[in-house]
Amino acid sequence: MVIKHLLPVLGLLGVGLGLGGLILSQTDTNRPSTIFLLEGIALLCLIIYFAGNWTRLKTFSGSRATRLGLNGILAILLMAGILTIINFLVIRHGGRWDLSETQHFSLAPQTLQVLGQLKSDVRVLVFAHERSPGFRTYRDLLDGYVHASPRMSVTYIDPEKEPGMAREYEISRIDTAVFESGEQTIHVPKPSESNLTSALIRVTKEQSKRLVFLEGHGERQITDQERGGLSLARKKLEAQGYRIARGSFPKDQTLLDDTAVLIIPGPRETVEQEELKRITSFVARGGRLLLLLDPQTSGGLEEWISQWGLTLGPGIVVDPEDRVAQGSPTALLVRRFTDHHITKGFTAPILLPVLQPVSFDQPPGDDLNFTSLLQSSEQSWAETNFDRTTPEFEEGSDRKGPFTLAGALGRKNTNAESTVVQPVLVIVGNSAFAGNTYLQFPGNTDFLSNAIAWLADEETLISVNPKESPFPPFIPNPTQEHMLFAVQVFSVPFLLLLSGLTVWRRRRRL
Repeated sequence: MVIKHLLPVLGLLGVGLGLGGLILSQTDTNRPSTIFLLEGIALLCLIIYFAGNWTRLKTFSGSRATRLGLNGILAILLMAGILTIINFLVIRHGGRWDLSETQHFSLAPQTLQVLGQLKSDVRVLVFAHERSPGFRTYRDLLDGYVHASPRMSVTYIDPEKEPGMAREYEISRIDTAVFESGEQTIHVPKPSESNLTSALIRVTKEQSKRLVFLEGHGERQITDQERGGLSLARKKLEAQGYRIARGSFPKDQTLLDDTAVLIIPGPRETVEQEELKRITSFVARGGRLLLLLDPQTSGGLEEWISQWGLTLGPGIVVDPEDRVAQGSPTALLVRRFTDHHITKGFTAPILLPVLQPVSFDQPPGDDLNFTSLLQSSEQSWAETNFDRTTPEFEEGSDRKGPFTLAGALGRKNTNAESTVVQPVLVIVGNSAFAGNTYLQFPGNTDFLSNAIAWLADEETLISVNPKESPFPPFIPNPTQEHMLFAVQVFSVPFLLLLSGLTVWRRRRRL
């Protein structure tokens, strides 16, 4: 009789100990004996409970309400099976939709373009485990890469379980991805779309193009890590697979050998005539130029660039409509782009501080083709009075806009019936936008990368750079992960079950 009264207690105790053992198995895996004891006692309590209530359960199972309940349970199981099959088919054969507000799980246009033009298989080895900080980011990104290209394959390796593989690939830290294609191998130490796409480009390129930054005339330095230096630009270009070099003509007579693009970043001293002759010869042989020339400090290149019909200035562009909010009216936030390979698909504005306009006058009998890349608004003007702290438009002395702020010069192919324009140079009336301070602005990075890619005939790289997440994803630590698992998998369903039983008992009493 006493045991009969203890049966409900034993049933509740068995359920409680069973749930406690399951939760403990997720939160503390170092106590297997305790977990086994809890589960054993729970099983014993439940066996005694069902044995003591066997007659009641047998009578209950034969009632009409029970049969209806079993039919309901079977219907629920059938629907669950149907949903499971649909989910399996969608995962295996369905598409991908990114419904997030920031499109965080969509690949950037550059990445999709690179994946669409892959000509060789690429194997990616990710040395990480499921609880490492970068594992989920790698998985979310690389799933998109594999979905976009059948030439991509990804393998995840736990370096703690397979130390031999880690030593073979010289892995010194967790969350490192290795890209392999042919004999090329590239390591990626940080999971981001920019890093993955850059590694993909480098590992599949047969030969890297060489870029040379001219020095010796007060230009911005690629070794300078200060605000005005170009160290960040060098890092980004190297990540895209270019070989970066620097030098001056007096010190290096072979400076332009095997060079795809010569970059002249803001010279402040005069470039000698002998040097200009060598640059002209370089262009005549098919070399390309990127000219970043600041107002009033263009190194005496104004007359030299006139051979291509180009003119700089005069004045500094002021644009009340496309200016940085609450900033100087000469610091422009350019949003007006033309339809050119360099600026196609641009949405992010470009920050250009203190620049001069660029104009083009077609030389007679020449096949040059000039395209404006960036333009100011109709409210802009070229300020020539530098004595005033607040620029004001003066009718008669200041020129009214709109102006070309950057342009691309090409030469039409006259040897064949083709509309293809061979790149010659890109000219920008400012060099500060490529400095370490301003290059972190997304539009500036895209514009510099695309301009060099167009000049170097690297069409794969001409697109908007992969975007970074505007906010880091929440990655729980092991304790937080176990707590979330316990709450979501056990606590919430148990509360729902308890509330359902309470409602059922109350309705039975009515």
